[in-house]
Amino acid sequence: MPDASPVIVWFRQDLRLADNPALAAAVERGAPILPLYILDDDTPGAWTPGGAARWWLHHSLAALAADLTKLGAPLCLRRGKAAEVVPELVAETGAGAVFWNRCCEPYAVARDKALKAALTGQGLEVRSFNGNLLVEPWELTTGQGQPYKVFTPFWKALLAAGAPRAARAKPEKLRGLDGLDGDNLDDWNLLPTKPDWAGGLKRAWKPGEAGAVERLVEFLEGAAGAYKGERDRPDLPGTSRLSPHLHWGEISPRQIWQATRHAVDAGELQDSAAMAFLRQLGWRDFSHNLLFHWPDFPEQSWRREFDAFPWRDDDVAFEAWCRGRTGYPIVDAGLRQLWETGWMHNRVRMITASFLIKDLLIPWQRGEAWFWDTLVDADLANNAAGWQWVAGCGADAAPYFRIFNPVTQGEKFDPKGDYIRHWVPEISELPDNLLHKPWEASEEELKNAGITLGETYPRPIVDHKAARARALAGYEAVKKAN
Repeated sequence: MPDASPVIVWFRQDLRLADNPALAAAVERGAPILPLYILDDDTPGAWTPGGAARWWLHHSLAALAADLTKLGAPLCLRRGKAAEVVPELVAETGAGAVFWNRCCEPYAVARDKALKAALTGQGLEVRSFNGNLLVEPWELTTGQGQPYKVFTPFWKALLAAGAPRAARAKPEKLRGLDGLDGDNLDDWNLLPTKPDWAGGLKRAWKPGEAGAVERLVEFLEGAAGAYKGERDRPDLPGTSRLSPHLHWGEISPRQIWQATRHAVDAGELQDSAAMAFLRQLGWRDFSHNLLFHWPDFPEQSWRREFDAFPWRDDDVAFEAWCRGRTGYPIVDAGLRQLWETGWMHNRVRMITASFLIKDLLIPWQRGEAWFWDTLVDADLANNAAGWQWVAGCGADAAPYFRIFNPVTQGEKFDPKGDYIRHWVPEISELPDNLLHKPWEASEEELKNAGITLGETYPRPIVDHKAARARALAGYEAVKKAN
């Protein structure tokens, strides 16, 4: 006979109904279900979601709440420290069990471990599940039993482990609880108001589980076929744009894997294109693997010898970078795309990060923090891994001497200048051969394009050739110091 005491399903970064192991286990238990989301701005410390992420969270929670209500189990919203809110709700409802899907953030791991011990000590059934990764960080190890530090062997081990288990369908009906009060989502003030800077986000995205599924279907029926060749082109719609949906768990990596393999089996997608795309899910798992095993990964260089790098505190240059006013068009286009839409093309993320770290010598942590506040897909593991990769101080990092040239990168990946012309319209009248380096245009060419360098568009804030030499000298100093 099923247990009649309610089960709390604590939603976190799994804001969906389909392929949600914690929710599925609660349904199988047969008891009344209390879906719960807690806005905990205390426990994450410095990693409380930033402005763009909070905008996304509001709309994702609204979509989840509507879906849960239709199935018969309204979402309960509470605000406060999760370690206090969950026990309070247990006492309030007489719940006999609490289920959740695991997270890899260090603060979440510590909180969940302590909470599980406390609730279990009170006689509750507490279960956690893998709802967000293809494999858990402790499931794949080297021959010596150690966590992987290099991506390629990690990816090979992941593939050797076999296909992920099949994604579960969403439940058709839920048995909810009546008469339980919760917060009003609007009262959380997650949306910007004075000013409301989210117009570009609204135009670019559809948060929620339905939006995630639509995005996946659109990608598999369109850009996926050319993904391998076009994913580095910011001027083309060649990427999946699933990253914010994945971060908030509106779709699971298993669902994406299964749908992609199904497209291959149906003859709709070449296997090589599919594997190039699925490899990105492998990188996501690898980043979470690093975060789990090295909890200070978001704050400290993974290779500590890089702490000796001669960083500079240059607030004026940092502000110019943040606002897309560096004088290098591909860099400025990326930062403006980020500010407008809460997202930046991955190739351009690498270019802009390289410019901040290696041309300006500004610590990678400052760029990481800016991305954290402005990205709708701000993910602690992915963000830290990306910045450390570019800086050369992370696991499986780019060689320190790899310094992106913003001009040649722009010419290679935005050859006709469509991306730059969209995001940096004040230089759009320049011919293609000058668009990536406006400072080389003659006075007549600038006049014909309606440009006054230093006024309508900035001159370069640093000379790349000199900056490259300076960065290489800094890295040589690190080598000598160690």
